[in-house]
Amino acid sequence: MMTLPQIIILAIIQGLAELLPVSSSAHVIVAAKLMRLDPTLPPFTLLLVMLHTGTMFAVIVYFWRTWKRTFFSSKPQFVEFAKQVIIATVLTGIIGLGLKFGIEAAIKHHHHGVGKAEIEELFGHLELLAAGLFAAGVLILISGLRSEKQTGRESISTTDSAAIGIIQGICLPFRGFSRSGSTISVGLLRGIAKVRLEAFSFALAVVLTPVVVAMEGKRLISHHGETSSAPLGMHDFLPSLLGMVFSFVGGLIALAILSKLLERGRWWIFGIYCFVAAGAVFWMHHVGF
Repeated sequence: MMTLPQIIILAIIQGLAELLPVSSSAHVIVAAKLMRLDPTLPPFTLLLVMLHTGTMFAVIVYFWRTWKRTFFSSKPQFVEFAKQVIIATVLTGIIGLGLKFGIEAAIKHHHHGVGKAEIEELFGHLELLAAGLFAAGVLILISGLRSEKQTGRESISTTDSAAIGIIQGICLPFRGFSRSGSTISVGLLRGIAKVRLEAFSFALAVVLTPVVVAMEGKRLISHHGETSSAPLGMHDFLPSLLGMVFSFVGGLIALAILSKLLERGRWWIFGIYCFVAAGAVFWMHHVGF
């Protein structure tokens, strides 16, 4: 059972890291390991996605005026925006679910078909987190250096949305491979303007988050039914709801930092940070955390 101070610490880390391209999941899982919590258990993974919900509301509050001015300014603009979001989200679902089922099949085969195989089992592997952070760092560094002096175009094409949706789908099963870092990096490499790309990437996050929360809620209910005869109560969800409030505040702070660095051509800084974080996480794995 997580204590109140642990929940607050995890929520603040999540809020600050979620909306920066440094993989909030990796940071929260590392923090959990340091606090001797198990990041693979359903109560923790539900907490993780509920913290994402807090940052989702931060995204809505922060970007609402930008979305109204750009994507919601007229019916044709909204229809085009909705089309691109649907394309990206559908491809994310196909790629993400395909990887999830494939990985779970591989886990089950590794366990010789005994027991339940869940992709969340990977969340406790620090070596995989380190690899994800390193991969995100490479992508961010390359895109940041290439786009540092580019203005970029305002339009987002079907091909752009497809590329962003595919990379977002690849990110989903792998903690450490930052969703925002990867989607914004791919958009930068395709020549999209930074402000427009930032708003589009986080709009995709708002669409995706409720689905992920619902899946983790279902997993918690299923796990609870297997391990306890007592019905789920409000106390089972209260830690996640409380954490959501703190992650909302942290998310607003993180968005202000991200926007300034991205728009000033300092995106590559996050790539360097990911390399350092990857080294630190791999060291933790090596010493046995």
